[in-house]
Amino acid sequence: MNTPAALPVTNGSEQVPPVEMQIPISDINIALIQKMREAETQASTDQIHQLFGKSGPYTLGVGDVLQITVWDHPELTAAQGAQTQTNGHPYDPAAGFVIDNSGNVQIPYAGIVHVVGLRIDQAQQLVYASLVKAFVKPQVTVRVASFRAKQVYVDGEVHVPGGVPINDTPMTLYEAIGRAGGLNPTADQSRMILVRDGVSYRLNLSRILERDQNPSDILLKDGDLLRVPSRDDNGVFVMGEVNKPVTAIPMKSGKLTLSDALSQAGSLNTASADAAQLYVIRGSLGTAPQVFHLDAHSPVSMVLANQFELQPKDVVYVDGNGLVRISRVLSLLLPAINAGLTGAIVAK
Repeated sequence: MNTPAALPVTNGSEQVPPVEMQIPISDINIALIQKMREAETQASTDQIHQLFGKSGPYTLGVGDVLQITVWDHPELTAAQGAQTQTNGHPYDPAAGFVIDNSGNVQIPYAGIVHVVGLRIDQAQQLVYASLVKAFVKPQVTVRVASFRAKQVYVDGEVHVPGGVPINDTPMTLYEAIGRAGGLNPTADQSRMILVRDGVSYRLNLSRILERDQNPSDILLKDGDLLRVPSRDDNGVFVMGEVNKPVTAIPMKSGKLTLSDALSQAGSLNTASADAAQLYVIRGSLGTAPQVFHLDAHSPVSMVLANQFELQPKDVVYVDGNGLVRISRVLSLLLPAINAGLTGAIVAK
């Protein structure tokens, strides 16, 4: 069902005939809800499938700080520039050998050792091979004192937004959120955005769990940006013949059904609402708006309303009954009629 809307257009001083825009109106039923769910599930599955992966061992990068210990040779420990924790700032690197922009570290008696891209055990073997020229069977231990080469960024509704360094623990979705202090109560778990290499991926954490998928299988990479939006930014406008026109806010899971929105608005106004004229307007600011209609007279319709999921910036509108329409028309006409009668009396 389509509803024509006349749009008058002016061209300078000339009046161009109005253009009719056909807006489709779809009845809310089981078939429509099932079709929308399948489309959303397919799109979500295709997108996040690219984010699943298995973590490998950590490889060293530029900026990482190595702590190299050669037992029975304390002079090498002194060469790492040991400092007390109280003297440094939280953002200062730990004491040790920093991997420079060329991927090298300069170690006394060993010279320049190229370690970038290596695993910790590989770097230890390479350092041993360099030191064996100066020491007899040196006992060498290499560990990362500070992970600074790789990081992801977590922004939005988390307790500690900012950069999160990637270390030898796999940086999964849960790990990134946990290191950022966890989600705020206002976080929308269903519309998280992961930006990677200029491409945005929508992550619906609630839906992933409903499909028995493990969010820990989503592996974040160096340079990724994870944004957690606020539920307040994804509200739905409920207006018309309701008891309390309101901007309905999604639940903590990020889900908001038509019945949830009506409940937040205090339900329909029984004195003025026409339950058969319940509409959901979607994409009103775009070029292809959609209108969904629900006849809410029967109790069965509330089952449909409880399954019809709303999207951010949807408009839920409840039309008035016939008496309300007549009352509004009279309220608009009566002031003009009264003004005319007053003018006639004054003229006499």
